[in-house]
Amino acid sequence: MIDYTKLSKEVSYALRHNPFKYGLEIDEEGWVLISQLLSALHKDKKWSNVTENDLVLMIEKSKKKRHIILNGKIKACYGHSISIKNNMIKEPPEILYHDTARRFLKSIMKKGLLPKGRQYVHLSQDMETAYEVGYRHDKEPYILKIDAKKAWGDGIKFYYGNDKVWLVDEISSIYFINPPTF
Repeated sequence: MIDYTKLSKEVSYALRHNPFKYGLEIDEEGWVLISQLLSALHKDKKWSNVTENDLVLMIEKSKKKRHIILNGKIKACYGHSISIKNNMIKEPPEILYHDTARRFLKSIMKKGLLPKGRQYVHLSQDMETAYEVGYRHDKEPYILKIDAKKAWGDGIKFYYGNDKVWLVDEISSIYFINPPTF
């Protein structure tokens, strides 16, 4: 029986952070042949029976929708620490959200949201998703409300990650709606 959550984490690590460890030939947009990913996974006894159908089920069962399959290829939609080009520039919804641990708020208010160890800043489509993500880092995360419509109008590029996640290179605190005061 395949644990699809663990498989998703393994595939995410391979596609988002270390394709070279798995011997994957990843293109500039992050796509990898499914056959190549399966060959790499099959080298580990734990994943020796994984099929393309299992990858489809992994995606279907995932709440976070981290991966996409298209034309015999698979890619991670967001969260890369390696350089991947996201060509999905799209007008965002009016408001987006970002979760953060409260201990980082003062720095964020000064510097804005920066990608840190990732390629992009991750924004959530809704407050529930932001809270769910933030809760992993702080039991009382602070949810920043972003005026994405204004930022877009000012020329900030937003990249579509999936139906819950949007990406941006960075975002200044001038786009925060009702920011915290200190």
